[in-house]
Amino acid sequence: MGRKERRIDGRYPLVLSVDYPDAAHSVRDYTENLSSGGLFVRTERTFSPGERVRLLLSFPGLLQPQELEVEVLRRRTEGPGGPAGVAVAVPPDAAASRARLGKLVEAARAAPAPRSPYRLLLVEDNSLVAAMYTSALKRLSRSEGLGGLGVELATDGAEALDRLRAEPPIHIVVTDVYMPVMSGFALLEAMRADPALSDIPVVVITSGNAEERRQAARLGADFFLQKPVKYQDIIATIRTLLASGGREAVHRR
Repeated sequence: MGRKERRIDGRYPLVLSVDYPDAAHSVRDYTENLSSGGLFVRTERTFSPGERVRLLLSFPGLLQPQELEVEVLRRRTEGPGGPAGVAVAVPPDAAASRARLGKLVEAARAAPAPRSPYRLLLVEDNSLVAAMYTSALKRLSRSEGLGGLGVELATDGAEALDRLRAEPPIHIVVTDVYMPVMSGFALLEAMRADPALSDIPVVVITSGNAEERRQAARLGADFFLQKPVKYQDIIATIRTLLASGGREAVHRR
């Protein structure tokens, strides 16, 4: 979807993490898009239409948590339309929440195009899948006005670590979990233990298994992409980095 279309419908595909301050031991969820009045949350949790829920929206390490009070409008079951989730809106009497959501939408609208290539390291051992991801990412980066996304490939975690410790710097890592030599989990653990690499955002591609997601979260994953991956989600994650000022922070590493 191009910028002109996004402005017409008022929706912005920012990928933000969603936590629930009123729930104990909750698995983190993610937004699919935002508008000035509400958003869509990808979640397996059960909510009832009309229920009010408190959400904490953030981009770990880049955007401070923003608390919103929302009302559940409807639920989407998993299918061709995408993963399961709920559409929510900010109630008319929640002025503070509406103001916070409005600022996030304004940040998305005003996100600058990068002035230099933005480098993404894709860690994937299946060459066919890697080629498909790379082609789609480069095509989408041109249509989304991201200034030419540089996509590099590593076939396992060990190769990825070698590249991450070299120049020029990598700005975001997208990694599969199960690979030979070094898994995505081991790569993530090694990155978070290395001060020179610990602040690089990492997106983990998972099968959607809850325990797999919990383990990745414990090791420091920022986001998850569920198989089969929607290429647009990766672009939306990069747009979130730009909108939150994360690109400048990552360049200072």
